[in-house]
Amino acid sequence: MSAEAADRVAAVTSSRPSTPLQTSWFEFLLDGSLLENHLQKSNPDPLPVQLIIQFLEQASKPSVNEQNQVQPPADNRRNRTLKLLALKVAAHMKWDLEVLEKGLTIPVLNMLLNELLCVSKVPPGVKHVDLDLSTLPPTTAMAVIIYNRWAIRTIVLSSFPEKQTKPGPHQMNMLSIVQQEKEMTENILTVLKEQAADSISVLEGALRLKKDFYVHTLRTLDLLAADAAANGETESSTAGLRISADELHCQVHYDLGGIFFQQACTDQPAFEKARDHFRQTKELLKKLDWTVHVHLDEKRLAGYWNACRALTGDCDPSDSQTSPYDQINSLIRAQDHKAVIEAFIKDNVTRSLPNQFRRSVLREFLYKVQQGESGLDEICHKLCVCNAVRDAVEGEVLSVRFQQLLLKPSKRVVDFILEVCTRSLEKERPSETSRRNMAHFMKTLCESLEELPLVFVVSSHKLFMELLREEERKVLVEQMRKRSATINLSAKPLPSFYDIPASASVNIGQLEQQLILSLEPRRIRQILIELHGMAERPFWRVNSKWEVPPDYINVILGIKDNLTKDLVYILMAKGLHCISIKDFAHARQLFSACLELVTEFSPKLRQVMLNEMLLLEVRAHETMAAEGSKERPPPDLVSRVRGYLEMRIHDLPLRQVVGEECVAFMLNWRENDYLTLQVPPSLVMNNPYIKLGQLLASTCKELPGPKESRRTAKELWDVVVQICSVSIQHKRNSDGRVGLIKHRESSMCILYRSKFITFIKKLREPLVLTTLISLFVRLHSIVRDDIVNEVTAEHLSIWPSTLPNIQAVDVEAVAVTVKELVSYALTLNPNNQSWLITQADIYFVTNQYSAALNLYLQAGAVSSDFFTKPVPPDVYTDQVLKRMIKCCSMMNCHTQVAVLCQFLREVDYMTAFKALQEQNSHDAMDSFYDYIWDVTILEYLTHIHHKRGETEKRQIAIKAIGQTELNTSNPEEVLQLAAQKRKKRFLQAMAKLYF
Repeated sequence: MSAEAADRVAAVTSSRPSTPLQTSWFEFLLDGSLLENHLQKSNPDPLPVQLIIQFLEQASKPSVNEQNQVQPPADNRRNRTLKLLALKVAAHMKWDLEVLEKGLTIPVLNMLLNELLCVSKVPPGVKHVDLDLSTLPPTTAMAVIIYNRWAIRTIVLSSFPEKQTKPGPHQMNMLSIVQQEKEMTENILTVLKEQAADSISVLEGALRLKKDFYVHTLRTLDLLAADAAANGETESSTAGLRISADELHCQVHYDLGGIFFQQACTDQPAFEKARDHFRQTKELLKKLDWTVHVHLDEKRLAGYWNACRALTGDCDPSDSQTSPYDQINSLIRAQDHKAVIEAFIKDNVTRSLPNQFRRSVLREFLYKVQQGESGLDEICHKLCVCNAVRDAVEGEVLSVRFQQLLLKPSKRVVDFILEVCTRSLEKERPSETSRRNMAHFMKTLCESLEELPLVFVVSSHKLFMELLREEERKVLVEQMRKRSATINLSAKPLPSFYDIPASASVNIGQLEQQLILSLEPRRIRQILIELHGMAERPFWRVNSKWEVPPDYINVILGIKDNLTKDLVYILMAKGLHCISIKDFAHARQLFSACLELVTEFSPKLRQVMLNEMLLLEVRAHETMAAEGSKERPPPDLVSRVRGYLEMRIHDLPLRQVVGEECVAFMLNWRENDYLTLQVPPSLVMNNPYIKLGQLLASTCKELPGPKESRRTAKELWDVVVQICSVSIQHKRNSDGRVGLIKHRESSMCILYRSKFITFIKKLREPLVLTTLISLFVRLHSIVRDDIVNEVTAEHLSIWPSTLPNIQAVDVEAVAVTVKELVSYALTLNPNNQSWLITQADIYFVTNQYSAALNLYLQAGAVSSDFFTKPVPPDVYTDQVLKRMIKCCSMMNCHTQVAVLCQFLREVDYMTAFKALQEQNSHDAMDSFYDYIWDVTILEYLTHIHHKRGETEKRQIAIKAIGQTELNTSNPEEVLQLAAQKRKKRFLQAMAKLYF
């Protein structure tokens, strides 16, 4: 025992007996036999994995030299011994990766296995995939196999989601260490994933070896330590722990199956590889009666096997060995839907399929219906019934989908429900619980059916008679009769929404479910009356997704009558939801009912509802316009919008979005005269959206006018600059100098930039959007201050060319806004050539040359009927053509550069010749020669190919130059026609390349 250990023992001998002291890591360095004795204990403290961590942690500690500089861990005897001790502990654990992975982090296990490769004399600097395992010594080959098994297992394990542990207060100082370990883990995983294909190849090579394998033990590691010159040819290589070929192959097949299964998420055929490996694993497990060296989760293997068979279709429903999962999947694949239903009904008796699997099958069929497959609705209904009956027998809550099915069922559906119920109790002696649950289900079924004839179909059924006592049957049928009478009464035409009688009371849960599903105002009120008769609580909270604007909550919750409060809240919430999904017909019904209701007791809420109904009509009309309708809004709607903008009622809650969309509506329908001449000045001062609307309308009206009438454009410019500015404050630093602090958005602007962007995205009028794009392009050019690479747009001349306080403008905000604005405008009209050129310029100045060229070509295509006519010169200006040339040059498409140089007003021979000198062109080169009409360029091409000895290309150039229509003696009209023909064909060819 070491002196320090003795001191610690002596210090506690006088106290009462306690747990034995933990052995310290350094004691194993001092006593060579201590490790083996420690590991032989039944409950060693510290545990083996803890010892590995301690040994490797100490061996990898950096050292500090005399100059106090941190150095890498020293390669001395102490550190080598510590690493060897860690390997010996792992050898004692028989290199069980299952246990090692659970106890060690990825960085620690990576260090351990790299040390195993080192001591096993794996050639350093050589890729494992390049090693021939059959020629390596046994323990060397085994080290390579263990490392690559761990590599692919780690990739698979890292793909599983893990719940992140939140550090407590006492762990806060550990955050940096945790972060370092996380970064190390991510780096290791990146390398392992890059080398995954190599690791798979190594393990597939191991499967071809039919000899036994040997792995290091404590003894062989001692031999290696004793003989520093020992290599794989010494006794230590074959004196290790023997592992039979079948055992290793079984484990490797399982690990390979796991990695192929994970890869199949993006590579579907990999499922077949995974299936084959799992099949081999199962066969080898049967062959091995008893095994020490195979460590795998047999439940997970069974799950993998079932999943692979289902996904690859490797199932035979007639095979008695197949699992119920396989049988169901085979029937679905064979489209034997009748047999699937039959299997589900039988499973209601055997209950071998988990409920989750049954629900997933229903979801799969529902997905097929959504994708447009016809004839599956009835299958979905029947599967839903089978699942509902299974839930009912087990006492589970019935699904919402089944509740919806019962809203308007046919007699066929009810008959099928009764058939499934009968067959689900076909056991010789069904349990009393099952019978009681089924009886409750039959009662629920009767209560849910609205039509009395269907109720009598259920109540006269044999199973109903058997399960319910006579008294229960009589009470239930009487309740149904009373409810039927009430329903018939309420079905009569009613003079007012408020005169609806309540129906008979039924289960609160069912009523709440109906309340959530219903969109019919009368039915909603009827349900609420029944609910309030059964329980006094706020039913507007039944569905957490019912939301009304925060501006209105206090007014609505201030209603004293609880029923009215619930009704107003729910009608408004449902109406707003319908608007959000563009179901405007139901929204009108719900809002109209709510308006009728609040008119009787609250003028304030009446005006709120009128405002919301105005917003509804505005959105409905804007939706129609966005879908292509050219119909102008009715004068009544325009008048109501004006009335809202001018409305001033004291203490009335107003949603800003209503005013915002009203202003956007007026701009979209070109009501510029109202916005510029008739809107009250007080509104302009108080409402930022009206201010913006007025400035935009005025600027659009002045666009065709003389330059001196652009005062409004300057005012709009100032407002937008302020929106895109940051507020600057001066602060004196500790050294006495004055510094600047920038806040993200200026508090002086009329709107925050995010709200301004939201407002812009409600605009559709092309002239308004063109004006805004023009403004932001000018602002973007000024703040970027790059004259060579400027973005172009229409009407740039109306804006100022300088900024008095350019430092205050948020450059990033301007760049983001101009990109968002142009992208949004192109979603409305992808064929606007001006917007296309602007978007192309944005890509060009940000070095996205392929995207820029694509859009330059689009602009040309839309202005020339896909290049069947000449592209107008105001679209393909010299600047645009030069940018297209640079795009091609940056993508190494040098032949395309030469062709485009002809398009310029004066052919750019210098650029064309320089491009043709390039030999690494990434385009089709000589296939573009037919598009060259300039004889000088063709002559230069002939010279270049002759000089390089490129005979075939020279012949193609000579053939192109020899066409009669290019003869310089031809009249000018013939030469122009030849050029136009080649321009058209070249641009069409480019469009095919880049579109």
